[in-house]
This record gives sequence, C-alpha cells and structure tokens, in this order.
Amino acid sequence: MRKKIFHNGGLKLGSLVLAYLLWLLVKQFGDPVETATFRGIPVTLTNTELLDEQNKVYQVLDNTDKVTVIVRAPGSIIDDLDASDIVAIADMSKLTEINTIAITFSVQNGDTVDSIRGNPDVLRLTVEDRSTKPINVTYSIVGEVADGYIVAGVQQDQNRIQVTGPESAVSRIRYANLEIDVSGATSDVSANVDIQLFDAEGNLLDLPSVKKSVNNVRLKVEVLAAKEVPVIVNYTGLPADGFLTTGVVRCNPPTVMIAGTLSELNNVSSITIPAEELDITDATGNVERSIDIRRLVMENGVRLADSSFNGIVTATVYIEPEVERTLEISPANISILNVPEGVRVRRGEADSPYRLVISGLEADLSQITEDMLGASIDLAAWMKEEDMEELLPGEYQIPVTFNLPESITTENTVMMQIIIVSLEGM
Repeated sequence: MRKKIFHNGGLKLGSLVLAYLLWLLVKQFGDPVETATFRGIPVTLTNTELLDEQNKVYQVLDNTDKVTVIVRAPGSIIDDLDASDIVAIADMSKLTEINTIAITFSVQNGDTVDSIRGNPDVLRLTVEDRSTKPINVTYSIVGEVADGYIVAGVQQDQNRIQVTGPESAVSRIRYANLEIDVSGATSDVSANVDIQLFDAEGNLLDLPSVKKSVNNVRLKVEVLAAKEVPVIVNYTGLPADGFLTTGVVRCNPPTVMIAGTLSELNNVSSITIPAEELDITDATGNVERSIDIRRLVMENGVRLADSSFNGIVTATVYIEPEVERTLEISPANISILNVPEGVRVRRGEADSPYRLVISGLEADLSQITEDMLGASIDLAAWMKEEDMEELLPGEYQIPVTFNLPESITTENTVMMQIIIVSLEGM
C-alpha cells in the first residue's frame, strides 16, 4: 500500500501544483481584481461625548471629514459597491496630543475586499473650551413699501437668544439680526426669518461650529396707508384789556402723518384741537401750550404714523398790546351820499381837519392812510335812524362813517357839519 501511495510521487506533486495554478488562472480571468474610487465619503466621529464631559468642543480642519476612498476587490464585488457602502470612522477616544485621529475604513455590507484606503487618512481637529453667551436680536427692513403706505410697527417673537460653540468663535459674535423684505407691500408682511450672526464691525459671520438656541424668529411688519393732515388749533377767551390777538395761531409741527386703513384715512382731513385746550383769558402776551394729540388722533379712528413721535404739539396764540393812532381828515375828503331829491347841501366851515382816533395792532394801524378810510356821510341812512321824513333848511351834525378793517376800532365819533341851504320848489 505504501508503495502505491508514494509511487510516482513527484509526478503526483507536480499535478497538484499545476492544478492550483490552473485554478488561480481561471479565477483571475473569470473574476479579475478591480479598483474603484469613491469621493466625498463623510467621516463619522464616534465617542464625541468624551469631549462633552470635559466641556469642550471641536472643529474639523481642512475638510478632513470628507475623504476619497479607494477600494480594491474582485470585479463582482466592485460592481455592487456604491458610496453608501463605504464606512469611514474616527474614534474620538483615539485623539492624539496634536488633535488628530486615524480614520478606519471598511465596507458595511460584509464583502471581502483585497484592500481599502482613504485620502486623507487622518482627521484633523481644533479642540477648545465650550462657550455660551446671550446676544440681542435686532431686525432690518429691506426695500420700500408701496407709495402712500408706511411701516407702522414691527413685532418679533424673540429679541434675545443664546449661542454655544468654541470660545474663539463665540467671542467674535456681537449681535444677531433678522432681515425682512417689504418691497412694494400694501399689507402686513410676516415670515419666519433666519437668524444671522454679526461681529462688532457689522460683518456677517459664517460659524458652522456655533449652535443657536433657535435658528429663526417670527417677524411681523405692520404696513398701513398713510397721509399728512394739518393740525387746526382753536382757543377760548379774550386777552386782558389793552391787548389783542394778532390773528396768528401756530402749531408746531403744523402737520402730522396719520396711518390706518384707506377707508379710515378718507374720513379724516385734519386733527382739530378743541378750544378748551387753549384758554387765553386775560393774557398779556403770547399763550403757548404743549398738547398731546394722541387721544384726538385715536378719536378719529387712526393713529400717528411715526412711532418715534410722542404726539406732543406746541400751540401758540399770538397776542400784542393794543395801540392808538390819530388821523386828520380834511372835510373835502368826506363824501356826502344819498342826498334826498330836491335838497341842496353844502359843507359847514370847519376850523381844522377832523380828528379820528383808531386802535388796533401796530402792524395793522401802520398800513392805514386817509385815502383808505372811505370817509362818508349817508343822509338817507341818517334820516332813517333819526326817523326824519325830510330835511328842512338849517345846520346839521351828521356822523361820519369809515370803511375800516374789522381788526381796527374807532375810539371816537367824527361829526361833520352840513348846511341845508334850500329845498327846490319851495
């Protein structure tokens, strides 16, 4: 038996070697080894809680958390692989003193591959203390609402948030801002607006390592129709004896912007300050009052359009001393009107010009001349007042009337002498 087993041993051994080589040749040509490259494979970090326990945070440097992986395996395996089958892991427990972690690569479907490697094969990090701080949230309005409309107010659900991240990144943040566009708006604009972070110089920051307590805030911009209307000032009372109102009443500001719906605005043409708000009784100089018109505006069903305006206007009634002036009037400049039919009249001999004393404001009196007085006597009107049916020959004293502005008062009565010399037909 032994002789049979080892008989022609060399030939038998050669046959085995030849069979193995033939198997390898068949395997190689039947399912050859191929190479596949997969780009942008994400690196998964494990055991990150180890840094959390130390109140530290990390940032990946140089995009080393996205790697290119090269797999070498038989073609039958390569054909079935895609990027989702490639696993790249960096274990935080293996962090080195220079803040690097070796990346391990594998195929998650369990297929056997000849080799797998990645580039880069090391994850590089910065590790810092974690920092948290509160920051204010402001807002910015972009664009212009439609003509005839205004931004009447802004409401935001939150004006303060917290940011958490690496100390070096958090220290750069000064404030957060919400930006909303109201271009062409004719009604309220509202949206959930993403929060943007800014440094002290107003530069927008891109800090992916920083986490916000909320990522967006609800912002509502109230848009209303608006128009400008005058403020009308009324007053009550009379100034002290010897003083007059100039007729000038001013309000500062003279107009205000009001806002509301179009139908509400159409019903309002002015804001009127009632007389009881401004009493000038016995005043000897200008009367000035500060008046809050917000209530008056609201009573009209509208509101003040400018939120920065406190609603206080200053109303002023101007008062000046009453002055007197004496005018001399030549009898020849006094017209005789409405002479009864058949009556002949001549002027009496006057020793001197007639004197008329007028009073009023200096500015008004300075404009008056004798030619402007329109001095006259009206015989028909005088006879009616005196209940006279006819004028008999003789001398009469007739009051002279003057055409003076209402702001000027006469302080005396000028009487002109006339003589009825004859009645025709008598």
